[in-house]
Formats: sequence, structure tokens, C-alpha cells
Amino acid sequence: MRDGKSIDTSMGFTPTAGLVMSTRSGDLDPGLAPYLARTEQITAKQFYEMVNYQSGLLGVSEISPDMRDLLGQEAADVRAAEAVALFCYQAKKWLGAFAAALGGLDTLVFAGGIGENAPLVRARICEGLGFLGIELNVTRNAENAAIISTDTSPATVRVIRTDEELMIARSVCRAMGLAQAV
Repeated sequence: MRDGKSIDTSMGFTPTAGLVMSTRSGDLDPGLAPYLARTEQITAKQFYEMVNYQSGLLGVSEISPDMRDLLGQEAADVRAAEAVALFCYQAKKWLGAFAAALGGLDTLVFAGGIGENAPLVRARICEGLGFLGIELNVTRNAENAAIISTDTSPATVRVIRTDEELMIARSVCRAMGLAQAV
């Protein structure tokens, strides 16, 4: 966001682009689809199913799409560790790209299930990003505080609780001219 307006997103034409997710692949080389069609006889429908429902954290770990499960098993299962590491690496890469596009960073927001509830993941993503002004307070991060950066951090790092279903319902009510109960 710049001056209150969105200037970019990690998602492309579909949510499969961008950051790896629970079951979605994240960015893939466009040549993968014709390659798999030729070598594995995968149809477009099968490819769609694979990149939307069988990839991401689930596909890499072969265990679970849930970060909580993967964090719980990463010490004992290399596949879980690889899935967590991939997610943190990709998130850090996107963060760096957005900071470059913005010319710097004044606030970083973690939201959504992983962003709100996984202090270890937030710490791993922020590790080594002091050059962007990101300095985490270990205690605040562990407590999922609203602000998890240090008091002297040049960039404020926040954890913001989200309720996507409520926001969608409000938008629908507004679009339909209905009174909002919530």
C-alpha cells in the first residue's frame, strides 16, 4: 500500500500465483503445464486440481496443508521442515520485492491464519530484514501482540486479526443496499 492505495498484490490472474499457500502452488513456470501434459498426460483439469488442491504446503510436505501441523512435525520430518522453510523463504522474497517497489517500508502487517497465529513463522520471515528497518521484539512476537516490532524499530511490524467472512458479508450488504446488522 502506498498512501492508502494498493499498488500491488502477490496474486495474479488466479490465487495460485504468488506466495505458496496451504494447497495452492504459488508461482510456477508456465512451461510446466505443457511439459506435464506431454510427459505425464496430465489434462488441463488435472493440472488445475493439482495446483489448487494438491500443491503448496500439502504438496511439498505430503503431510498436511496446516502450518500448525507442519511446525509440530518439522523437527522429526524433513518434508514438514522443507514446507515451512519454503513458505518462509517465499514470503521473505515477496516482502523484499514489495519493499523495493515501494522504495522502502514503514509498516509490515501479518494477517490471516499463519500471520496471526505463528510467531515462529513471523520470526523466520523477518530474520535478516534489519536492512528494511524490521526489528522484532521476541516477547511481543511470542504473545501475538498487536505490535511485535521493537520500540526503536524503524518499521512497525503489526499483527492484525482479520475476519474475511464478515468483510465479504458487509460488502455484499452494501452492494445490495441492505442494512448491516454487524
